[in-house]
Amino acid sequence: MPSAEKDKSKRRPAGKAGRPAAARAPKGPRKPGADPDNGSGAAKAQSARGKYVYCIIQSSGSLRFGPLGIGTDPADVHTVNFKDIAAVVSDTPIEVHDPTRENVLAHERVNETVMRNHTVIPMSFGTVFKTRDDIVELLRSAYDAFHDVLVKMEDKLEFGLKVLWDREVMVREIEELDEDVRRLQQEISAQKGSTYFARMQYGRLVDAALQAHSEKYVAEIFEGLREVAVASRANKPIGDKMIMNAAFLVARDKEEAFDRRVKEIGARFDKLTFKYTGPWPPYNFVNIRLKLERAKEK
Repeated sequence: MPSAEKDKSKRRPAGKAGRPAAARAPKGPRKPGADPDNGSGAAKAQSARGKYVYCIIQSSGSLRFGPLGIGTDPADVHTVNFKDIAAVVSDTPIEVHDPTRENVLAHERVNETVMRNHTVIPMSFGTVFKTRDDIVELLRSAYDAFHDVLVKMEDKLEFGLKVLWDREVMVREIEELDEDVRRLQQEISAQKGSTYFARMQYGRLVDAALQAHSEKYVAEIFEGLREVAVASRANKPIGDKMIMNAAFLVARDKEEAFDRRVKEIGARFDKLTFKYTGPWPPYNFVNIRLKLERAKEK
């Protein structure tokens, strides 16, 4: 059933590009180790560099995840901690990071690796702070908000679902089912007199019928997934073929049930194409306004 198979190419916050083999994340994070910013000579040598922040997690101890981060040579990813929460970071030059394929995939790679064993609050691409102290201040000032979201998002994942149709196929179906549309279409095809007003009326009727069909399909899909999702969000469809662009928040222990339900619905709506991606960090369900300004190059 190709229409509802999970899209293994996945997506990304800045375009959802497919992931090449070289960009695959390792099977799991390394065991907690010493904080790389422990005052060693190597850390001091990096003091002029900033900190790229990928996500926020709950952790009381320092963690290291290995060389996964942004950079020509993947930067070492580690945590900066405050109480029982931590920012997942890597050292980086203080500069604007262009959303190139390589940079976006590195950002994705870190978040996907960390989320295997932690609930994450994903940060937007390109979040850079000047110093470790700035990050600690962020964690301190927004501690309550971060802690609250981490509790609410615990063991929850995001899945994306885009639904597309062939507009011409749907128009032909409408012409077959709707007597008024069919009559106007036949009148236009027969070239009987002036067809200007017939074309105008035909266009209005077809557009209204397409809108009604689209809304009906989308409502049924949302209803079919309601029992296996914690929450959902409808985003604006992209292009003429897409009728649904949605994100679903799913409990980790409901992932298989959600997966089965998507495939069942896809099989039922054989005229639709389902593009199903995930799991992702809950990008569409976390909205924290940071009070601490991001670092800017002097």
